[in-house]
Amino acid sequence: MRKRTAHRWQLTVIMVVGVFVAVGSFWLVQVVNQAGQEAQADQHRNEPDYIIDRFSLVRMNKAGQPAYIISGDKLTHRPVDDASDIDKPYVHSLAGNQPPMNIHADTAHVDQGNTRVQLNGNVDVVRPATPQAQAMRMTTPALTVFPDEERMETTAPVALEMGNATANGVGMKANNATRQVQLGGRGQLTMPPRGH
Repeated sequence: MRKRTAHRWQLTVIMVVGVFVAVGSFWLVQVVNQAGQEAQADQHRNEPDYIIDRFSLVRMNKAGQPAYIISGDKLTHRPVDDASDIDKPYVHSLAGNQPPMNIHADTAHVDQGNTRVQLNGNVDVVRPATPQAQAMRMTTPALTVFPDEERMETTAPVALEMGNATANGVGMKANNATRQVQLGGRGQLTMPPRGH
């Protein structure tokens, strides 16, 4: 009788260990599969969900009027951070009672819910002359534009032409709504002589 009981205990222990090994193996396979699927999903998550060639989009203000137009050669949108990259961007502001502004660059990165545009490479900002303001042109290698707030800033070198005056500096903050421009760092200002 004792031999049967001992034999049953050994068999029970072996079966329990076997069940634990089987469950553990199944769990390990599931963890490995899930990790592989997540890694694959992460790899695809940063891939573009759409690419548009030669596009143009109009952003409206709260009153339902066109505020600015962004166009370019190619727009690539990535869903992982809801950001877009633009080749050869062109931004045209339509700020109601303020002078319109045109901005060109080599590339742009649009993020933060389309409220920030980071322009890079040969950034050229032009505001034509109006009865209220002189013509303005600014060039810089990098510029961050907040179109909804009608302001822009950079920490890069800036060359600014306003009418016949020129200014150079490192860093700049500008507000199109108030028509204020603040150059940073040591710079140079050249004013034309006053006419008689």
